[in-house]
Amino acid sequence: MTGSITVRRVLAASAIAEAATGIVLAVAPVLVTSLLFGVDASRHWTPFARVAGVALLALGLACWPATDVVGERTPAARAMLAYNPLIASYLVYLAAVGVAGILLWPAVAEHAIVTLLLCVAWRHEDSPG
Repeated sequence: MTGSITVRRVLAASAIAEAATGIVLAVAPVLVTSLLFGVDASRHWTPFARVAGVALLALGLACWPATDVVGERTPAARAMLAYNPLIASYLVYLAAVGVAGILLWPAVAEHAIVTLLLCVAWRHEDSPG
């Protein structure tokens, strides 16, 4: 099926999203923190935000699906399956304590959807035929 949900497709989309977020965070940390958390990054937090951006870029690159891997339960898939629900939960916590920007809830939704899609694809991989 060309339109089916596969771990490889979800992983690729998530890897692109994380890498892109990492690039923007590394280049424009004040913009990202303002839109995501509703706060201005001080001079003191900007280096930390840039480090987080580089880490997200690395996560995206590390989780790009390999073409020579048999099966789809790769370490990259497991990493994204751990990362997405954890970050979604943490972002919900931030909203609960009053730290929220205009992009916080869309980010929660994106990570929750990726988690759901990975679970569906993973389960589909287990089903016979």
